[in-house]
Amino acid sequence: MNKSPQIRVRTCNFINRRYFSSVTPKLNPNYNQIFRSSIDSPEEFWSNEASSICWFGKWSNVLNKKDLVHPKWFDGGRLNMTYNCVDRHCLDGRGSRIAIIHDSAMTGQISRLTYSQLLDKIKLLSGVMTKYGIKKGDVVLIYMPMIPEAVVTMLSCARLGVIHNLVFGGFSAKELATRIRHSEPKLIISANVGYEPQRVINYKEILDEAIELSGVNQQNLKCFIYNRTSGGEKKATMKRDRDRDFTDEISSTKPYEHCETVESNHPLYLLYTSGTTGKPKAIVRPTGGYAVALQWTMKYLYAIKPDDVWWSAADLGWVVGHSYTCYGPLLNGSTSVLYEGKPVNTPDASSFFRVIDQHDVVSSFVSPTAIRVIRQYDDAENGIYSKKYPMRSLRSIFVAGEHCDKETITWARKVFNNKPIVDHWWQTETGTAVTATCLGIEGNENDLSPPGCTGRPCPGYDVKLIQTTETDDHQEEKTNEIKFCEPEELGQILIKLPLPPGNFTTLWKDHDLYKKLYFEKYPGYYNTMDVGYLTRDGYLEISARMDDVINVAGHRLSSGSIEQAILDSRYATECAVVGLKDQTKGHVPFAFVISKISSSDNKQNIIDSVRKQIGPVAAFRQLVFVKRLPKTRSGKIARNTLAALINNKKFNIPSTIEDETVYNELIQDLQQAGYKELGTPLN
Repeated sequence: MNKSPQIRVRTCNFINRRYFSSVTPKLNPNYNQIFRSSIDSPEEFWSNEASSICWFGKWSNVLNKKDLVHPKWFDGGRLNMTYNCVDRHCLDGRGSRIAIIHDSAMTGQISRLTYSQLLDKIKLLSGVMTKYGIKKGDVVLIYMPMIPEAVVTMLSCARLGVIHNLVFGGFSAKELATRIRHSEPKLIISANVGYEPQRVINYKEILDEAIELSGVNQQNLKCFIYNRTSGGEKKATMKRDRDRDFTDEISSTKPYEHCETVESNHPLYLLYTSGTTGKPKAIVRPTGGYAVALQWTMKYLYAIKPDDVWWSAADLGWVVGHSYTCYGPLLNGSTSVLYEGKPVNTPDASSFFRVIDQHDVVSSFVSPTAIRVIRQYDDAENGIYSKKYPMRSLRSIFVAGEHCDKETITWARKVFNNKPIVDHWWQTETGTAVTATCLGIEGNENDLSPPGCTGRPCPGYDVKLIQTTETDDHQEEKTNEIKFCEPEELGQILIKLPLPPGNFTTLWKDHDLYKKLYFEKYPGYYNTMDVGYLTRDGYLEISARMDDVINVAGHRLSSGSIEQAILDSRYATECAVVGLKDQTKGHVPFAFVISKISSSDNKQNIIDSVRKQIGPVAAFRQLVFVKRLPKTRSGKIARNTLAALINNKKFNIPSTIEDETVYNELIQDLQQAGYKELGTPLN
């Protein structure tokens, strides 16, 4: 029998009083004490934190330790993610608070949804999905631009216990087809179009092609299409028996009031992540531990209050968008800005500053690439963009997603009124930060990590750096020799098990690969496949992926460290370093450099800077000045393609590359610099 929402909230509060009356969820603001508590007594620590989440059923174990590779946090506990994100705030009298601000720089329109309005939309879409037989455990694929309907769809799925698979809107039909084939959705929710500077993307045409390429049985598939017509675009052409108009379905359906409770380890979503295995790799996110971890981070890592406006400037298709555009801020009862636009050209490089100022944003999450791009435009115009808006509400900026160089951090601190610029490190697999400066615990300037570092390990993450024994060019490690690194020594980064709540628990349809890829080589540890340094003060500096370590005559050098030395020369605005095969040394560093002035003097100054900071061991003598670097739509440089290009290997252009024509430019730049034997794209 379904209970009414009012009865349900009483039951939830009763459970919290009964099981958590003896705990105090407030933390003593002392990093060392809190961190040690999370490592030495993880069950007690996370049980305390779980008191801030509304549970419909008590767990049997805080942590089921039978299999630490596949840990079950809050085993047996029952909850609903959407209830925690939306319903409970409305029932507590906070329904009039703004939940989402949709700022579309592409259409010039701004709209707002209160928590009550958001709940109404969720109930209606939930009703539509149940009408078509979508139920707990089914997969719904979401392929939409940055619009509120995408968030509504995510939360409607979570309300029903349906697993959502949100695919980044920039993917091609081929990549989308792979995800459709692998995840086998019962329903796909998409849109007619999305907007980018100077072009309109026809989502429906891409979706139609992808479904055909996937080879799935279309008789068992339904598609809901949301039609955007404010820009004069036509409604999508619908496939008979398969496609339905999103708005028409919503308007003809009664709201679905019930929240489906799920067990704590029930999958909330699938999210595909990059890898070199050649197979689709979708991480599975558990519901309960993720809810606990996200609410903890909003309060103690990002120091965000329920009344605050928060902006995660990441696409919903990436893990940051899942964690901190949708679920995190809504769990916290805060306002989340959903931005449809680019750092520049929408209409100019002041967009980022404008959004912060106009919406009274207190803190934002942004990629280092976005800041670097804004800086290039801003510096070229003597700072007219960064000085355009006062941003009086701003308290902090967080960066992640790739290595953030010291120059970018220093510049950002200056233009953002000397507010904390916090670099932190995490992965799609972890769902939240592994290392950071937790502003809710370490809240003053003295606690900020040095530029180039990503903070200290967050509570729950027992981070270890190990030395590796090289056996060949691929830097394979002996699994029976684990020697921990000394401070400031380059090492591979591992995390001792158990991983804290919220981390992925398997790979969709491939638990064997999950165990082999992440846990088999170093039993008792999670292999991050990243390398870095640990300073004497306990701060972590992430240097590169394991594949980006260059073996120069037996010396393992981080490409990130060499890139930092190049940028420190002040003769480069951006760069990428890869390994170039060498008959004598095995590999030597090769740099692709963007510079305002390309000259032989500049080249020598850059080489001298690397020699001074890294030493002669780097054997760095080769670089080429280029106009652009190949970047994905999330802002990451595709270094593997650069390595193939300079080493005369054929390669595939990733489907996520923003502009494929960059490779033709790179080939011309290299040929003009005297490099004739170059790799070529296969596609």
